[in-house]
Amino acid sequence: MAQDKPAYLLYSGKGKKISYKRAISQLQEADIVFFGELHNNPIAHWLELEILRDLAASTDLTVGFEMFETDQQEALDKLASGEWGQDSLEQGTSLWGNYATDYAPVVDLCLDRSFGLVATNAPRFLARQVSKQGLSSLDTLADSTLALLAPLPITLDYEMPSYAKMRDMLGGHGGGLNADFFIEAQALKDATMAHRILQTRKEGNIFYHLNGSYHSDYHEGILWHIRQQEPTLKMLTISVIEVENMAWADEEALNRADIVILVPASMTKTY
Repeated sequence: MAQDKPAYLLYSGKGKKISYKRAISQLQEADIVFFGELHNNPIAHWLELEILRDLAASTDLTVGFEMFETDQQEALDKLASGEWGQDSLEQGTSLWGNYATDYAPVVDLCLDRSFGLVATNAPRFLARQVSKQGLSSLDTLADSTLALLAPLPITLDYEMPSYAKMRDMLGGHGGGLNADFFIEAQALKDATMAHRILQTRKEGNIFYHLNGSYHSDYHEGILWHIRQQEPTLKMLTISVIEVENMAWADEEALNRADIVILVPASMTKTY
């Protein structure tokens, strides 16, 4: 028999269904909002845009992107100043393959409202280096390169549940991967994103950050690094979870985020 087929449902981290209006009201009280997306999910990308639009109705924002690395900030600045258009951005810097469909609408809205655009992620060539050689391999880099990262030394908790889970996932794969180095590369990204958020956030504005959910789930990742420096900031998180049937059933989803978005596992992908 035909059934209702909602494209998404919203829940609190405790598993209680909430309305979109209630979610926006809650997010408006935050200093920083993290939207933990699934990178290839169209509902996640649409809701990123809609939440940004509705938050913008009551406050100014600064918007940060895991999808842009710190060595791409100049490109974003050229876009914001009008020196470049979207076509120039696509030709002048390396973008994610789904940029045009999934992130350009967010960037366009930011440009229209004159919201700050912030590249937050560590350059991938440096993250790749750390995954192979560890954080200590950064010690000999030039100051100009180190300026692209969070200040050294990077502090981290190897036993943070999300990092420990990475070690468990790597444990049986072999292939010469060093689990500690892999965690250090993740920490480099998280710490750099935290550093850039703290560098560029404006008092009284909401900082709206787009990132893969693993970087903010369970209030770990980026949030852990921010709390080491600014423990009083109010940070709220969103996480997108694909489910086989549109009902809260996953105990692992408890406390994963302040707002949990359920989407059908059968939803079409953007890539």
